[in-house]
Parts: sequence; C-alpha cells; structure tokens
Amino acid sequence: MKFPNGFLSFIFLAASAAALASCAGRESEWPTRSWRTSTLEAQGIDPGKVAEALDIIRKNDTGIHSLLIVRNGYLVSENYFQGYDKNRLADLYSVTKSVVSTLIGMGIDRGQIASVDVPFTDILNYDSFRNPDPRKRSITIGNLLTMTSGLGWVEGDQAYWSMMSASDPIAYVMGLPLIAKPGTVFNYDSGAVHILSSLIRRSTGMESADFARNFLFEPLGIKRFEWQKDRNGISIGGWGLRLTPRDMAKLGYLVLRGGEWDGKRIVSRAWLDVAAAPRVPDFGNPDGLGYGYLWWVYPAVDGFAALGLDGQTILVIPKKNLVVVTTASTPDHGHKAIFPLLSLYIVPAAR
Repeated sequence: MKFPNGFLSFIFLAASAAALASCAGRESEWPTRSWRTSTLEAQGIDPGKVAEALDIIRKNDTGIHSLLIVRNGYLVSENYFQGYDKNRLADLYSVTKSVVSTLIGMGIDRGQIASVDVPFTDILNYDSFRNPDPRKRSITIGNLLTMTSGLGWVEGDQAYWSMMSASDPIAYVMGLPLIAKPGTVFNYDSGAVHILSSLIRRSTGMESADFARNFLFEPLGIKRFEWQKDRNGISIGGWGLRLTPRDMAKLGYLVLRGGEWDGKRIVSRAWLDVAAAPRVPDFGNPDGLGYGYLWWVYPAVDGFAALGLDGQTILVIPKKNLVVVTTASTPDHGHKAIFPLLSLYIVPAAR
C-alpha cells in the first residue's frame, strides 16, 4: 500500500507526542522533577482559613520563613517570608533524626541491619569506652530510636560541644554513665541518634549522607543537600542536614504514600507504620505529643511529624492526604507559635 507524502512522518510525530504525553502524565503524579500545583479550592482546602494563618504570620513575630501545603499530591500553597525563597537550604536541626529513622528502616528492609531488637554493642565495639556497665549491652537499636537508652545525656549546647569536640564523638556518647534501665525512661538524646548514624555506616558500608543520597534522595529527585559530619567523618545523626522546603515536602510525601515513589519501593510501609506509631507516652505536655521511632506523634491533628529546633516541621496527616512544611527561626526556638497555626487554621482548612 502506498501512503501520501508526509503521512508516515505525521504518524511518527503523533505517536511520539502521545508517548511523551503519557510519560508526562505519569510523572506528574510524583514531584521527582517538580511539584505539580493546584489551587486550595480545587483540592478541598478552605482558602479563607489559610489566608488567616498567613495574615498571622505576616503581622506577628512568628519567625516563620516558609509555609508549604501539599494536598492530594499537589503543592497548593507556597509562601516565604523575611526574604527567604524556595531555593534556600534550611537547617533542619532535629528533623534530621526522622531522616535517620527512615535510613534505619531502609537498612532493615535491605537485610543490612537485622532488627530493632539487636543490641547496638553487637555492631559497635563496646569494650573501649568509659563507664563500662554490663547493662549497656542490653541497649537495643529500638532503645536508641525511642530515646530510651538510659544513657546520661543532657540535651543542650554543652552536650553538643562535648560530643563534637571529643576525639571520638561516638565513644563519648557510648561512654556516658547509665542512669536508667534501658527501655524504661524517655530522655531526649541527640547523641543516641549519632550512634545510629554510626550504626548505618558500620552496617551498610556507607556514610549516612551517601546512603541517603543513593537510595533516598536521588530517587526522590533531591539534588541539593548538605549534611554536617563529625571530626571522624560520620554524618551527625541528631542534626546537621540541610534541604530546601520543597524537598522537605518530598520526604513528607514519601511517608504519606507509604514509602513508595513512582512505582519504586524506597522504604517499607511496615517500617513507616511502626516508626510513626506512639511508642513512648505523651509526657503530660499540653500538646499531647507522643514519640515513635524518631517521629513525634501528634494526636491533636491525627498525624505525625518530624520536628526541629526553631520551628522546622514536616507534618504528615494520612487521613487528610496532607503534608505541611515550615522552616523558621522562632523566638522560643520551638513550635509554640507554629502548633496553633497548624491545629487551628491549616489542618481544619482541609475538608
């Protein structure tokens, strides 16, 4: 059969266009290259309540630098304040801990870490550290993940300085005296999470930063990040990661989607389910926060969050298909100004 001149070229171009459209449509479901955007109204969010929150931020000394809202996979609101913008890397502080939790889960998924029940001394040499105590041999990876190791860490600048200035920061933390039976008392402990980062290196043969780059960040399209290391080259577990707010939202969206990204399993849903479940009580604080595996559980909004000093937040609310991100430098160095904005305005706005 003989076709008119140009007919085959037309068919080729049409097929190519259809293929590209199909790929684009598929990729648009995932923000690997960029977030797809939509309006608040189209994704079932009350724009009036969001406007109220933004007005509070602008008129008060909240210290908030960015507020991003993702609903149904769409970036529906993105606002920056005080001269900040979407390209600026933010200091995540203790949000880093929740990333370390994800890396531990990935190591378990890959068979490189046996389980959370393994004593950390089975992986790291115990005998060369100060304050030997046979009970330290019962401290498990799970105890480190829930801040219940029993080690006598006192959170604050002095502890950070002491750890970072030590010739062996891991030895410094492991050498702290044991002040409680492992698994019985919650004590917020950035040093314990640095031990976890060292466990990642020992178990996977890769620094936490490199393990994250290869198996977490690159699949999500996260190209730019910084991660501070200690003097021995170990990525700091308790803090030190820097990301853009949009990439923080990608991490939240990964967790919201149960650890899957564009048809690829990054971390198991089973791990995320246990990591975001309350494993430590609410401590009687007014916000009712509980603690999982380095994730804060936030019953007031039926969600969980990665929280960092000065108001860094990745809030995930699965029932509302919602992710909220803030970066900040708050006057109280915490979330006193941020929690009310989330619980009274942003979350209720999502119908």
